Amino acid sequence: MNFLAHIYLSGNNELVTIGNFIADGIKGKKYKNYSNDIQIGILLHREIDSFTDTHPIVRQSTKRLHKSYSHYSGVIVDILYDHFLAKNWLSYSKTPLDIYVENFYASLEKNFEILPERTKKMMPFMIADNWLLNYANIEGIQRVLDGMNRRTKNKSKMNKATTELNAFYSEFENEFTLFFDELIQFSNVKRVELTKKINNEP
Repeated sequence: MNFLAHIYLSGNNELVTIGNFIADGIKGKKYKNYSNDIQIGILLHREIDSFTDTHPIVRQSTKRLHKSYSHYSGVIVDILYDHFLAKNWLSYSKTPLDIYVENFYASLEKNFEILPERTKKMMPFMIADNWLLNYANIEGIQRVLDGMNRRTKNKSKMNKATTELNAFYSEFENEFTLFFDELIQFSNVKRVELTKKINNEP
């Protein structure tokens, strides 16, 4: 899953959310250098990624893209799924997306000192271009894919994936909806398990 989904699936704990958001930049056992709540977020992120990567519905989505985008298909599906989460946000949260996103950006700024360097460098661009809110429209997704394609030196051709998004829009949306319901349940259970484990609770 991509940024918005990971943030949402963290629940209401601010530091768990920060941990989930920064997790890609924390390798191996380096998560142990952080506070318990951030450790929970990092480990939750890894659990979510494992669940997502092996799920048959997600594989159905990636298969549709594989011929054109090969091993980049999974990355594209993560981004497309964030689009459907943003688009259908009020089905999952009582807080409007613009307010939710602003609260998250404020949380990043408040906790700036504990963020890894890669997150500190990315954050100004993320906030200035309001990535999370713009996931809700196809133009915003196009900008994300353009940026990802540039980072692969135009090898991935990910910038063209909105063609498949438009062509198979309802199929992708249905797959997201079915999968995300399962992912919410999985994440809720894992978050409780990890909280007990990290805090050494019975």
